[in-house]
Amino acid sequence: MNISASMVKELRGKTGAGMMDCKRALEKTDGNIDKAVEYLRKQGIASAAKRSHKETKEGLIFSYIHPGDRLGVLVEVNCETDFVARTDDFRELTKNLAMQVAAANPLAVTREDLPQDLVESERGIYSAQAKDSGKPDNIVERIVDGKMDKFYQEVCLLEQPFVKDPEKSVKDIIVDAIAKIGENISVKRFVRYRLGEDE
Repeated sequence: MNISASMVKELRGKTGAGMMDCKRALEKTDGNIDKAVEYLRKQGIASAAKRSHKETKEGLIFSYIHPGDRLGVLVEVNCETDFVARTDDFRELTKNLAMQVAAANPLAVTREDLPQDLVESERGIYSAQAKDSGKPDNIVERIVDGKMDKFYQEVCLLEQPFVKDPEKSVKDIIVDAIAKIGENISVKRFVRYRLGEDE
């Protein structure tokens, strides 16, 4: 099949991938745009998995002040090289992550970063609720696991739905950036200040 420049341009607009990658994806999927998008996402996930062991010691601390000056966020996002840290794509990612923290108010970057007593307390509440419903123990455990997953999606930055595209998680956005930029990227930490709130 002949892959036209307009097809490559359309795919590039949807994915942000390079022109040659878009052309290759269209060739592999017989010109089907939707399948090419899926193909590029799979390639990106594979590429991100390969880079996940690379150390991330460079990066940026990005500050975001919400209009009205009553809410501010600092977020540290790391990458492998100082060169990438200065690119527009990396800066755009850090800005989006800071805005995510401002809008969605996560408690931690990952579920492993949450205080253990908070996790145990939530699990205890969900377990008591499920047991009160009279369900058998094996069902209670599944209900609790499901509610804990929803809890993690609310309070863990990487698991939250991305505010600009709720079909994707924040982790998906980072994986897409790794595929596009070609370096491992990690969120180290963040802090969110709201005027008048105690720490």
